[in-house]
Amino acid sequence: MEKLKKILTRIDGKGYKAYKDLQGKTFQFPDFELEFYYVQGDPFAGPSQVAVKIDQKRAGFPEATYKPKIRNVALNDYLTRALHQKIKKICKGRRGTGKSGLVAVDNPGQEILERSSVRVSLQEVEARLFLGLPARGRRVLGRQAEEMLLEEIPQLVEAALFFKSLDRNPLVKHIQVAEDQDAMRKELKEKGLIAFIANGSILPRRSGIDQRPLPQKEAVAFSSPPSLEVELSPPHAGNIKGMGIPEGITLIVGGGYHGKSTLLRALERSVYNHIPQDGREQVVTTPGALKIRAEDGRRVERVNITPFINNLPYGQDTNSFCSDEASGSTSQAANILEGLEAGARVLLMDEDTSATNFMIRDMRMQKLVAKNKEPITPFIDKVQQLYTDLGVSTILVIGGSGDYFDVADTVIMMDEYKARDVSIEARSIASEYQTMRQEEGGEKFGQVLKRKPQPESLNPRKGKKVKIKSRSDEAIQFGTENIDLHNVEQIVDPSQTRAIGDLIFFALRENLIDGKKTLGEILEIIEQKLEDQGLEMASPFPNQPQGNYARPRPLEIAAALNRLRTLRVKV
Repeated sequence: MEKLKKILTRIDGKGYKAYKDLQGKTFQFPDFELEFYYVQGDPFAGPSQVAVKIDQKRAGFPEATYKPKIRNVALNDYLTRALHQKIKKICKGRRGTGKSGLVAVDNPGQEILERSSVRVSLQEVEARLFLGLPARGRRVLGRQAEEMLLEEIPQLVEAALFFKSLDRNPLVKHIQVAEDQDAMRKELKEKGLIAFIANGSILPRRSGIDQRPLPQKEAVAFSSPPSLEVELSPPHAGNIKGMGIPEGITLIVGGGYHGKSTLLRALERSVYNHIPQDGREQVVTTPGALKIRAEDGRRVERVNITPFINNLPYGQDTNSFCSDEASGSTSQAANILEGLEAGARVLLMDEDTSATNFMIRDMRMQKLVAKNKEPITPFIDKVQQLYTDLGVSTILVIGGSGDYFDVADTVIMMDEYKARDVSIEARSIASEYQTMRQEEGGEKFGQVLKRKPQPESLNPRKGKKVKIKSRSDEAIQFGTENIDLHNVEQIVDPSQTRAIGDLIFFALRENLIDGKKTLGEILEIIEQKLEDQGLEMASPFPNQPQGNYARPRPLEIAAALNRLRTLRVKV
């Protein structure tokens, strides 16, 4: 501490780059070490990154709080949240020019994700913070830096990173809720289910930009129809009853504003664990569930879309389809085939965000436009083959076409935000009022190409420097290109976006993308390395672990790579 104080006194009033004297140095405090991974060169630049390291004998976390891995993920998430809350109470905030005075940690949302912000192990607790080292203009404010580093940081560490300082009940609850959700997800497959919604769950959110639950007095708690009610038995919550959605083809129907899309949105986000009091902490969806939508204007690179689209005018190839500006129907077909290539096991779809001509072609249109003049095979004619040929289930929100009753295994009606099982009624209606439309899907679903990304098509450089930067959770700058992710709806945290950009670069620099491995093989290797090495491996800077990564799924890594407009593949 005295050594750090002397440096700050010496550089007080000097040019801002004098702070670089701290980079790579470690300073011993009474209860922890403070290591400067990176020091900013300008008060307006990205903040400095430091690591607080506490010997586990001092931190005092029982081994049962961080083993097995799901408990470790939950504990790290909890400590990140504790740090974020204590920063607001302890740290004085901005003081000086630019980012001066900033103290920050990654800020989690409603999901419990594997993060790089805090790491708890048998040996130590490490927390990674972002600091804006104080300046007036571009001159060092040594006294203010001393106040930040020698007064505020020790208070913050004491309040948020020692087991004895934390309220144990919410900490244990946080861990148990995450562990229960993992256990429930594993039970799904044993029971032939792809999703589960516990009775009493609160599914509506406060708004489209606020993922906190709607207050209970304003929300209708979920309750399962008796015919679909099942029981799961997670280790901490005990037996839980709720609605199980079976494998196969499930329709969610009902009038407008009755809760159809609210249910689907809860299912698409429940591939992740949720925090206590979220309302969805007992809602789980199989990990391989993928939200599919139309995406006008996206680029498509050599995808076999013939299961859905062929016989295009002027002999355009659909076995290896390319487009710089895909239409709604071709983009939706490509999104499905790319998802299957990346390992999707359940498709989640909403007619509101689907291309109408991709979803259905009714009898009257079939009579008017002959099949040999219509390149699109509608989803209704392929959805059963997806399940019988590939084992891929579908959950579809639909309110405008009863033709889907013919192919559905389960039909759930949302009626004033309450779920009803209307499968029998739907089958009866389908039998009584036959559509007379002709099936157009052929006998088999078709081939899913295994494509091989070509490394020369991925250039992370802008000028001479590698430039990879996330822009919220909706875009990644990759070299000179911008990867548009605003339609990739299961990215739920900007820190996932940061990790995706750097993981693509990792795969490139580690020669995983070598022109020979398929995309599926590349994703499998990345997943295994993440398991073995953790998110730190994604950092493009040697000896500078990043503190603002959250782990993405392989499906979202693939989605980002597929939306890079320079991507080229071989098949």
